[in-house]
Amino acid sequence: MDYAGLAESAADKMGMYRRDADGWRSCRRTNEVEVSWRPSAEFAGNVYRAEGIVSARPQQVWECIKPVAGGLRTKWDQNVKDFEVVETVSDAVSVCRTTTPSAFMKIISPREFVDVILMRQYEDGTMLSAATNVEHPLCPPQANFVRGYNYPCGCFCIPLPGEPDRTQLLSFFQTDLGGYLPQTVVDSFFPANIAGFYSNLTKAVKALKA
Repeated sequence: MDYAGLAESAADKMGMYRRDADGWRSCRRTNEVEVSWRPSAEFAGNVYRAEGIVSARPQQVWECIKPVAGGLRTKWDQNVKDFEVVETVSDAVSVCRTTTPSAFMKIISPREFVDVILMRQYEDGTMLSAATNVEHPLCPPQANFVRGYNYPCGCFCIPLPGEPDRTQLLSFFQTDLGGYLPQTVVDSFFPANIAGFYSNLTKAVKALKA
């Protein structure tokens, strides 16, 4: 499987979503984030766009969210129970398995996701993590998890000119949770879940800075 090619394609789509302002409908707003959505072109669900300002330097935000083994993500992100690198494809690309705990008052049972992930830094200092689902021979579905699928998704840590201690975090979430969940549950879960991600990240960054 061309893991590097799939990762590059996911990164390209993140750039396209970032530039494309059409059709997004706001569905949740908090002090930390505004979440909007539109129908996905990848699967029979929605793609969610989340945008917020985090009071920290881009490198500090990146330290909290970067998808690496032994990283901080499992400590603060309530949606990540475990994260492991299955195969290192290159310095920038890896295949990873993420497991999530039950959620939404246990209506949503534990999930597992296998993704190829690309990490990149641009000339302006923006850092990107982009991912999409893949199959991998070392990751057959496990009986105690429902296999979910991330379609092209990711996070941009964007420096703000003249504001070195603030970072724009632009994220795109596009997930098929798998299993047999009522659409009303799925549509309620994601906006609240994304708002929780930004809220918990804000707390994690404060702890990192302390």
